[in-house]
Amino acid sequence: MSAVVRAFPTVRRRHVEIPAGLAEVPPLLARILAARGMSGAEELDLSLNRLPHPRQFGGLEQAVALLLQARREHWRVCVVGDYDADGATATAVMVKGLQQLGFVRPDYLVPDRFEYGYGLSPAIVDLARERYQPDLLITVDNGIASIDGVAAARAAGLRVLITDHHLPGDTLPEADAILNPRLCEEGFPAANLAGVGVAFYVLMALQSALELRGRVVDLLDLVALGTVADVVVLDGANRILVEQGLRRLRAGQGSPGVRALLRVAGRDPAVAADLGFAAGPRLNAAGRLSDMSHGIECLLAESDAEAERHAQELDTINRERRGIEQGMREAAMAEVARLTGPTPAALCLHGDDWHEGVVGILASRVKEALNRPVIAFAPARQQGLLKGSGRSIPGLHLRDVLDAVATGHPGLLQKFGGHAMAAGLTLERRYLAEFTEAFQATVAAQADEDVFLDVIDTDGELGETDITLANAELLSHRFPWGQGFPPPRFDGVFEVLNHRVVGERHLKLTLGLPDVGAAVDGIFFNAPVADLPTRIQRVEGIYRLEVNEFRGQRNPQLLFEYLQVV
Repeated sequence: MSAVVRAFPTVRRRHVEIPAGLAEVPPLLARILAARGMSGAEELDLSLNRLPHPRQFGGLEQAVALLLQARREHWRVCVVGDYDADGATATAVMVKGLQQLGFVRPDYLVPDRFEYGYGLSPAIVDLARERYQPDLLITVDNGIASIDGVAAARAAGLRVLITDHHLPGDTLPEADAILNPRLCEEGFPAANLAGVGVAFYVLMALQSALELRGRVVDLLDLVALGTVADVVVLDGANRILVEQGLRRLRAGQGSPGVRALLRVAGRDPAVAADLGFAAGPRLNAAGRLSDMSHGIECLLAESDAEAERHAQELDTINRERRGIEQGMREAAMAEVARLTGPTPAALCLHGDDWHEGVVGILASRVKEALNRPVIAFAPARQQGLLKGSGRSIPGLHLRDVLDAVATGHPGLLQKFGGHAMAAGLTLERRYLAEFTEAFQATVAAQADEDVFLDVIDTDGELGETDITLANAELLSHRFPWGQGFPPPRFDGVFEVLNHRVVGERHLKLTLGLPDVGAAVDGIFFNAPVADLPTRIQRVEGIYRLEVNEFRGQRNPQLLFEYLQVV
């Protein structure tokens, strides 16, 4: 394997007893679900009536009262969103949903990430007043930390409703109403909602208060897209929201914008992965390189023709993003290859010509290759500053690490924020070496020894009789797999009947199944083709069983995540 490709990991197979509640489920699916903590047949039901009721969501009563007043008194409303896919879908959901519920169509505003940064700042309040003269600002996917921005809005006579899902700080903004599942004192069964999920709950509660029926369910495809793209935990509530959105797309009932994003990616609206790996990146590309309003206009499009035009534009931006990313990745991995000695506990990478909108993706790619937390830095527009975006590994809370660095080194960080697995920060260029040393030392101090062990959990081996199209369809379509509810993953050793490189970087395989006298196709994307032997007889791999559709034919296929010649 190449020095910059993650080596074949240690396999840890999940072993579970199938609970009685799953006795009626096909055995293969039952053991997979049991390994993910499912125990009863009721959890198989992904219908909307199993969503936690809005009345359990603390803070909704005040939010709905504010919105009812806004509707009754005909306030001008401006939705302030975020420049990622969750923020874009949440903005579209709030704009469309309020319009469906009798509001004059709200305006919306998404900060330019390069000029204004993240969230409701005093500058964004001024911009909203200049453009739209709103009476009410509604934040989606942001606002819980916007103390100064809310104060500026209130001082100007504006009302503010915050809807967010990020972790709150010790001090909350003095908004008219705040809705955040992480603020519910008694706990809320849907605590892992994405920003778009919080927006949807607001609209459900408002629809109920207005005694209207069935209108906001039309927005579930947008909710599904934002939920998957934001990589929140797919617990029971989020699985329901995603599955219901997917069902609408499969039935041709989704919004023109989401359907268009899937079409330009060559995907059928079938599984959650289509949202996460096809529609989501094209939507995110607008916020990374351009202006997220391009993405939001696609989601708000009312006709297929309008949506197609926007989706094509987003696809072009995404291709540009991939080209920028590829050059940055090659430079980053060359820098990694120059490292000597043991791999450090964490890495900080920097390029003077890197794009600040793409460093998050770059950090993710390097993290995947090395199984280490990574922060990638690019020059900010403000002279002398760097913008960093980091990605972490399971067992290491990245925001907590940055908090420890900031506490131990006052003045080193200008600002930072984020989650366990992803975070961002701003740093003066002259402090990069000092920060790198402090970051690596803090990670080393906080990390348990086994955090850096490359161990992959699998659902064991698949018997040859289980490698069928019926099982591939069952596993692909029965549940929306994702963060915290990972797709079924298996391991095994296979005889290679034929192999070839396709698309310059991908290894296509024909694998023998001698016990059943058959063969199955396999694919390993981005293989280290230069390091592969000319003749391959046997391989060991970790893979997913999926459906491959080609020229109208549907067949099972093994999609390898890791592969080595044996």
